Amino acid sequence: MSLKFAPPQADAIPLHVIGQDALDDWTGQQPKHVAHWVASAGFTAGLGSTLLVPGKNGKIDMALAGYGTAKTRARGRFHLAAVATSLPEGNYHLEGLDPERASEEALGWLLSGYAFDRYRDQSPAKARLVAPKGVDATRLEVIAAGEALTRDLINTPTADLGPAELESACAELAGKQGAEIEVIRGGALLKRNFPMVHTVGRAAEQAPRLIDMRWGTSGPKLTLVGKGVCFDTGGLNLKPGSSMALMKKDMGGAATVLGLAHMIMALGMPVQLRVLIPAVENAVSGNAFRPGDILTARNGLTVEINNTDAEGRLVLADALAYGAEGAPDLMISMATLTGAARVAVGPDLAPYFTDDAAMVTALESAAAQVADPVWRLPFHVPYEAMIEPGIADLDNAPKGGFAGSITAALFLRRFTGNTPYTHFDIYGWNPTAAPARPKGGVGMGARALLAALPEVLGL
Repeated sequence: MSLKFAPPQADAIPLHVIGQDALDDWTGQQPKHVAHWVASAGFTAGLGSTLLVPGKNGKIDMALAGYGTAKTRARGRFHLAAVATSLPEGNYHLEGLDPERASEEALGWLLSGYAFDRYRDQSPAKARLVAPKGVDATRLEVIAAGEALTRDLINTPTADLGPAELESACAELAGKQGAEIEVIRGGALLKRNFPMVHTVGRAAEQAPRLIDMRWGTSGPKLTLVGKGVCFDTGGLNLKPGSSMALMKKDMGGAATVLGLAHMIMALGMPVQLRVLIPAVENAVSGNAFRPGDILTARNGLTVEINNTDAEGRLVLADALAYGAEGAPDLMISMATLTGAARVAVGPDLAPYFTDDAAMVTALESAAAQVADPVWRLPFHVPYEAMIEPGIADLDNAPKGGFAGSITAALFLRRFTGNTPYTHFDIYGWNPTAAPARPKGGVGMGARALLAALPEVLGL
């Protein structure tokens, strides 16, 4: 699996990117034998189509990549990644691509080389791209590596990626980037006042833990909090089998913040980075927490448990309260938190919540630039009453089924104090293969955040 650009080479095959409306003009400028070859092959430059053009010696002289129309391109992204998967092995350099799309297409090409091959040989694209002129090749390679880390973690089943293995992945990343890491495990969680992390994870064979990674000694303080529920049975409110099948991905928030953390550290962003991951498995045993229990969180708020399947917000609450104690300039949480978010925006958009107008402006602009779509949902204050059960300060699973993603976000915000806060309720899974995004685990929102953070933090 190669997520690197090919070195510039004189013998790289030219790959001409041609839109349907430009095909006639392009062929009219070619030698007759090329124009005849294109016509006889029936090449129409449809989006994602390819054509190899031989030279007089029978070797590939050039390749053509169909770029469709503006209308067809608007319905997707990373279009040249589809081309990469259909070209034979070799090195290619782009000709005729709009420079404004070069970074997106180059990243997509890199990501077409990703395959999750831990358990079975796979066949990622083997065509390698010479970095187009004007793109930051090093940055794109770092981003691709961060995305690959996120995908690998999400795709790995819980038998091989429980809380202990997630801790190991954090330690490995910290070692590579020179970060410090502290892990609080098992009974020490109670001694250090992380009661809800302990309660959610205590029924599992692997002890629950709070992973705390720090990097950087100067600049604004940025804290990332990722939900690390390595498997979610639903607890005593057991999920049906159909709902449990993908629960290995319930640590997708942790995987995504680790991918983002890799990008930040590898690129040397001048921030004081902190990553907090409550890593647990929500299992079923005699000591599992129960519906009707009332828990006291790290910040002293009491929480009535009306559904043990709403556990992600519980472990995040302790981690957010801990993060807020460090007075960061910005705190961001990422979590595969609610099915309501999927119903609202589907699997391709990363919904987020914030009251920071500067964050909204920067994030929306960045998301469009880097082809990482996001969608803002509201911290709708009138819904606060829905998460207040009366018997305790908060309800972890309000009845009624309305506004589930919003009420979950409001719940989390209760643990952030006065810290500037943004929350992402992501899916972390691509249900249907698409260019540069095979079926399986996928990062959402990380690239948009990476591009937006310098503006938000005043770097």
